[in-house]
Amino acid sequence: MSTVALSSLSRSIPSGDLAPTVSRPERAELTEELLARTAGASEEERRRLLDEVVVLNIGVANAVASRYRSRGIPSDDLQQVAYVALVKAAQGFDPTAGHHFLAYCVPTIRGEIKRYFRDHGWAVRPPRRIQELQSRISTAQGELSYALGRSPRASEVAQHLEESFEDVTEALASDGCFTPLSLDRPAGRESSTSVGELIGEEDRGRAAAEARVMLAPVLRRLAERDRRILLLRFFHGWTQQEIAQDIGVTQMQVSRLLSRILSDLRAGLSEDGGRSGGRAVGG
Repeated sequence: MSTVALSSLSRSIPSGDLAPTVSRPERAELTEELLARTAGASEEERRRLLDEVVVLNIGVANAVASRYRSRGIPSDDLQQVAYVALVKAAQGFDPTAGHHFLAYCVPTIRGEIKRYFRDHGWAVRPPRRIQELQSRISTAQGELSYALGRSPRASEVAQHLEESFEDVTEALASDGCFTPLSLDRPAGRESSTSVGELIGEEDRGRAAAEARVMLAPVLRRLAERDRRILLLRFFHGWTQQEIAQDIGVTQMQVSRLLSRILSDLRAGLSEDGGRSGGRAVGG
C-alpha cells in the first residue's frame, strides 16, 4: 500500500473515544486471532482483518503518541503519524514468527514518530551524521525489539549496526532535542524556584581581581609620578588635560607618558610570565 493510501486509511481510523473499549488481555487475544486468520485468507479478506487489527489497537497508537506531546509538534500530527505507523505494523507483521504483535507494533510506531521529529521538529539540529545514525538506530531498535522480544540495549544496537558504542550513545543522548525548555519552569515538582534562577552568572569582578594580583608587583616598580598618573587616569577618571595641569606638563606629554607607562607594564608582565594580564592592561 502506498504512503498516500496509508495516510487516507489513518484518517479514517476512529479516535480513541470511538475505538473499541476492551481490556489489554482481550485486545491481545483478539489481535492474535485476527492475525492468525490472515494466513491463507484471500487478499480482500486479509485487508478486512488487518483493518480490524488496526482499529482494535488504536489505543496503543494513541498511548505511544501521547508520550511525545509538548515537544514542539502538534498532537494531531503525532496521532496521524502514529496511525500510519500502526497500519504499517499491521501489514508488516508476520504472525508465524512466534512473537506478540505488541512487541512489533510499539517499536514501529515509536520509530515513525522519532523519524517525524527528526525531519520536522528540531530546535537544535545535531550534525548530519548523528541525524542519519538516529534514523538507523530507530530502524534497528524496531528490528531488535521484534527479534529479542524486548527493548535492545545500546551495546546491542551498536553491534547490530556495526557502529561504535560511543557514536550510538551520542545519537541516543541527542534524541529529543526538538523544543527548548522554558527557563521559567520549576526546577522540581515541588519547587517554586525556576530553572533560570539556578543558572549562575559570570563574576565580573574575577577578571579584575586577577589583574590586580598580577599588576601589583609591576606597579610597585614604577616611579612615583607614573603611579600617580595611572591613579588619576584609571581610578579617578581624570582627563589628560586635568592630569597635565596637576603634574605641570602639557596634554601631549601626558598622552606620551601614558603610552610609555602602559608599555612598561606590558613588559613587566611579560617578564613575570603574565601575558594574559598584559593584554588586559592594553584593553
